[in-house]
Amino acid sequence: MELEMIIDAAVEEVLATAGEWLGWDGRPVLHDGNAWTPHKALRRVADHLVDHLAEIECRLAGLEPMTDHWHGRTVTTHADFARFTETDLEEATSRLTRLAACYRARLRGLSDDALDARPDPGTWTLREVVQHVAGVTYYAQAMRSGAESAMM
Repeated sequence: MELEMIIDAAVEEVLATAGEWLGWDGRPVLHDGNAWTPHKALRRVADHLVDHLAEIECRLAGLEPMTDHWHGRTVTTHADFARFTETDLEEATSRLTRLAACYRARLRGLSDDALDARPDPGTWTLREVVQHVAGVTYYAQAMRSGAESAMM
């Protein structure tokens, strides 16, 4: 799969999984040492996409990427416990597919040299960043895995 399309594929997988959360019973599921809810999983997907898109944009502009100050998956907010409705899924679909389109637009036309440049030995290449970001499916899988474990 072309690099510019792997974020689209990841977002499609996340949204397909999120469709299973309609009618969620309000109880968080436990997975990998964290409590998960539909809103938390989707929040983490969006945060991850935004964070690394900002990193890519800064690097391509020759700027130092900003350090994120997310609390990550270890924090579950009060808002994360809200009911998960069809409207929430529609909003998430709009938000995440637009973010995927931003990745597609940004990556289109970048040369292999630009994608594989390593600014310093401890830094990922842009190609590695995008491959890492495609792992946002983890958050949706965490919600699913925890729910499946609870049913056993």
